[in-house]
Amino acid sequence: MGLSLVQSRALLGLQATAVTVEVHLANGLPSFTLVGLADVEVKEARERVRCAIQNSNLQFPNNQRITVNLAPADLPKDSGRLDLPIALGILAASGQIDGARLAGYEFAGELSLSGELRPVRGALATALALHTGLVHTRLVLPPDSAEEAALVPGAQVYRARHLLDVVRQFAPVDAALPALPGTAPGGDDAPDEGWARVQPAVAVAAVSRPDMADVKGHAGAKRALEIAAAGGHSLLLVGPPGSGKSMLAQRFAGLLPPMSSDEALQSAAISSLCGRFSMDQWGQRPTCSPHHSASAVALVGGGSPPRPGEISLAHHGVLFLDEMPEFPRAALEALREPLETGCITIARAAQRAEFPARFQLVGAMNPCPCGFLGSTTHTCRCTPDQIHRYQAKLSGPLMDRIDLHVEVPALPSADLLGAAPGEATEPIRLRSTAARQRALDRQGCSNMALQGQAIDQHVRLDSDATSFSTWPPPAWAGRPAARTAP
Repeated sequence: MGLSLVQSRALLGLQATAVTVEVHLANGLPSFTLVGLADVEVKEARERVRCAIQNSNLQFPNNQRITVNLAPADLPKDSGRLDLPIALGILAASGQIDGARLAGYEFAGELSLSGELRPVRGALATALALHTGLVHTRLVLPPDSAEEAALVPGAQVYRARHLLDVVRQFAPVDAALPALPGTAPGGDDAPDEGWARVQPAVAVAAVSRPDMADVKGHAGAKRALEIAAAGGHSLLLVGPPGSGKSMLAQRFAGLLPPMSSDEALQSAAISSLCGRFSMDQWGQRPTCSPHHSASAVALVGGGSPPRPGEISLAHHGVLFLDEMPEFPRAALEALREPLETGCITIARAAQRAEFPARFQLVGAMNPCPCGFLGSTTHTCRCTPDQIHRYQAKLSGPLMDRIDLHVEVPALPSADLLGAAPGEATEPIRLRSTAARQRALDRQGCSNMALQGQAIDQHVRLDSDATSFSTWPPPAWAGRPAARTAP
């Protein structure tokens, strides 16, 4: 009989909960039982682990009763990240590796049938959760996952390419181990390149973004984007088809200040949780632009276990909703609380997860269903009732959370052909970055985050700004109720 304990982690949202893999070998009818609220992917680990151990020329205890418990028993476990700790637990319980030497290490990795380790999602999120919780441990991860986790400051991460790479580090001193598949016999004493301590590497080539110089004209819309980038405001672009709304929105992320280390880690952790992170994206503010058929769950997150949605993937970046009134009403209304609080709490009957969602919303819409209300070149054939229904898809509470409403008129083709290139992104970004830094030095937060008395203290309007009026309304505003101009 043998008993072994191997440490790992399970992800619930951005929380990395400790999981102890307990393996017990006993005499009796041969069986392989896995308990501990395991999902389908975890239960399938039995066959992967069996084949990986056998194809690595290690001994699998076929003639014994194997019981694997994933503690705590009431915590759901999913994905194949527990393959490696289960295999190590079996090898430790059968005496092929020294179980006492596993203390101080935590393992995660999916096993192929040949014993090679495959990346798992959420490696960076796991390392960041350990760093935030001041948990000091050594992580053993597959390639790619190890490079992700090593981005967290102070993380001790080891990369292993094959099950045998891990076994060699914890085998008894006098044990004779098989060679890696495909290597020459007698090469056991050679340095093992499959096991290595991973050092952080954050030098990533800058990603080229569309330049604002491509946008001709629209000086007012460009100025609004600069103000939004400086103050962290959300904005809505309204104009006829082809006026350049999407073109402006796609260049907005390039105007934002560079990400700090903490912001880059938080953004990358969410991408890692969804399996979307790549080193090329490190330090780049994300821009998420879901299709207008996206559901509320796709936007704010959900599922079982809870997964982040587009608003969390756009954390510290931009969420661009093109054709905004065409989104389902429920999906748009679900944006109210995240725009106000900067986070989203997904509550289910058995699980609850909280994800950050501090994004800048950029919406684009036509003024009416046909798009030509107020146009000087096309005739709008929409009835007042159609215009009202179309614009009413964006509710008052949602519009109130969008700070800047900008009209983007269509420019005559002659003006576009003869116009010089517009101002480039870089000088605009430098101005907006300097303005945001002044706000941080003055009040400790961006202008968008000001609340209560801080608004009266720091946002003092002069006489011209106080007397400024939005009346008459722009042409796209339909036919509002009668109102007396101030």
